[in-house]
Amino acid sequence: QVQLVESGGGLVQPGGSLRLSCVASGDIFGRNFMGWYRQAPGKERELVASITGGDVTEYADSVKGRFTISRGNAKNTVYLQLNNLKPEDTAVYRCNRVGLLGPWQWGQGTQVTVSS
Repeated sequence: QVQLVESGGGLVQPGGSLRLSCVASGDIFGRNFMGWYRQAPGKERELVASITGGDVTEYADSVKGRFTISRGNAKNTVYLQLNNLKPEDTAVYRCNRVGLLGPWQWGQGTQVTVSS
């Protein structure tokens, strides 16, 4: 089993920044294709950023140029740097594996609220 724990969310004003962290623990082998997802109330979950085992990154158009996904030095840690935040970025953010192997069990996520 794999456990995912996200942290770093909070309340921030428009234009502000946050850094989200994701730690995966358990039966994990190698560098997985990981992503950050978000889900706002009444909306479907969307993949906003991903990073392959070879550290190739991709971003949703809505966050391109503002969000940056990266891996930490610690094993199985993934970060999401959120800059120039907008009210429409308000959502619960979760990390998980991306790709054909399918997601692990979802963690609780971390709430990001952008409001003045």
